[in-house]
Parts: sequence; C-alpha cells; structure tokens
Amino acid sequence: MIEQIYTYFTIEMIFMWLNLGVLPFWLVLIIFPQSQICRVFIASIFPILILSLVYGYLLYLFFNEGYDFIGNFELYLGLNAVSNLFTDKSFTILFWLHFLAINLFCGGWIVKDSQKFGINKILVSFPLLITYFIGPIGLTLYWIIRIFYAKRINLYD
Repeated sequence: MIEQIYTYFTIEMIFMWLNLGVLPFWLVLIIFPQSQICRVFIASIFPILILSLVYGYLLYLFFNEGYDFIGNFELYLGLNAVSNLFTDKSFTILFWLHFLAINLFCGGWIVKDSQKFGINKILVSFPLLITYFIGPIGLTLYWIIRIFYAKRINLYD
C-alpha cells in the first residue's frame, strides 16, 4: 500500500494538489475573512503546517533520490545560475511550494491586520487577490490602504 501511495505522489501530482489545495484557503480569506473558520484554519499556523509537511516529504523524497542540495546555493551566483536551477523539476517544485506558503502567510496576515483596523472586507479583497498572484505588490497595495485606515505611516509593526 505504501508503494502505491509513493508512486501516486509524483512531482506533477503534488504540483496539481498544491495548486488546488491552496484555493479553498484563499477563497475563505477573500470571501469569509471574519468567519471562525478563517480565524482557526486559515489565518493560523494550520495551512503553513500542511505545506511544511509536504515540503518535508519532498525533501525526504529528493534526498533519497540523491538530489544535490548544495547546488541550490548557485542561485546566488547570478541570473543564469537561477535559470539553470529552474530546469530541474525538483528545484522548481520546492520553489513553488515556498512561493505558495509565503503568499498564503501574507494573505493571512493581511486579513488579521485589516480586522485590527476595521478595514472593509471588500476593499481588502483586492490586495488579497493580487497577493495570491504577485505577493509583494499585493502587500504594498494593502499597506497603502492601511495608511488611510490607521491614519499614520508605520514602517514596522
């Protein structure tokens, strides 16, 4: 039975489940940000814990296959080195999982922070959507909106 599970969870299958798996979290963040489900399951450590377990599984899988983790540090050598790293599916899925986890964490933070300042959930839905696709721009847009509700510019919080 473990062999069947092992052969089912290929990199492509994990990629598909990751993309489908984060969608309910984002939909709850955008549509029901003030619900108890959002507070307990989405804007908490729960989704990050799930993604961490998948990350750990992938690391274990790649370690057993002899993946060169030291080679990942080549990404600091230049843009061509980063481009070469993305030709490897193992690196790409790890990067994608990293991207999904950080963006989801940022989305959860936006929801919690917007509730602290009483920002309208419809107004917050735009930065959340943008954060889902292009994280830093969505965070910046939320920060601009937050300035008007907090009535101050705060560079740290």
